[in-house]
Amino acid sequence: MKYFILILSLVSLSCTAQKSKISDNTKTDKPTETDKTSVLNTEEQAFFELVLPSGKKVASINQPEEWWASQLDDNAYYVLRKKGTERAFTGRYWDYKQDGLYACSACGMPLFDAKTKYKSGTGWPSYYQPIEEEYIREDTDYDLGYPRTEVMCNRCGGHLGHVFNDGPKPTGLRYCINSISLQFVERDSSEQYMLDYK
Repeated sequence: MKYFILILSLVSLSCTAQKSKISDNTKTDKPTETDKTSVLNTEEQAFFELVLPSGKKVASINQPEEWWASQLDDNAYYVLRKKGTERAFTGRYWDYKQDGLYACSACGMPLFDAKTKYKSGTGWPSYYQPIEEEYIREDTDYDLGYPRTEVMCNRCGGHLGHVFNDGPKPTGLRYCINSISLQFVERDSSEQYMLDYK
C-alpha cells in the first residue's frame, strides 16, 4: 500500500511539472505574426473619411504606431510621430526656392504652396498659410512650459511643426514646419497631383 501511494504521488508530481513546463513554453511577451496582422491590416482600423472643402472624401490614415515605425526611417518617425524637431538650418527645404507644392512626407496630403513660402530667418521652412485650412489640424501643446499651437497633417496626424502670430501679410501667420515632414512636388506635376485632393 505504501508503494502504491508513493507511485501515485510521483505520477501526480510528474504531471504537474509537465503542465507547468508547457505553460512556460507558450508564454511570450512578443506579439505573434497573427496578432500583428489583425492589428495592422484591418481596413476598419486603417481608414476613415476626411471631407475636403469641395465635399470630396479622402481616405484618412489612422494606423497604430507599430505600423508607422515600420514605414518611416528613424528621423522621420521621431519628428512625424513623436513630435520631434529637426535642428534649424539643417532641413532640405529651409532655403529651397523651387516652385511647386509641399505635401506631407508620410501620406502625400498637399499642405503648402511654394507661393506662400517666405524666408523667416528661423532656419525652418515657413509659410503664411496652408493650401486649405482643412488640410491641416491644430492643437495646443505645453511641451516647453507655455502654450504653442502644433500643426499636424489632417490626413495622417503627422506632426509638421507649429504656427505663430508673427508672420507677414496677408495672414500675419508663420507656419514653421520641419523639412522632414514635407515632400516637394514640382509645379508642372502639381495640377495633376492636386486632382485627388480637390
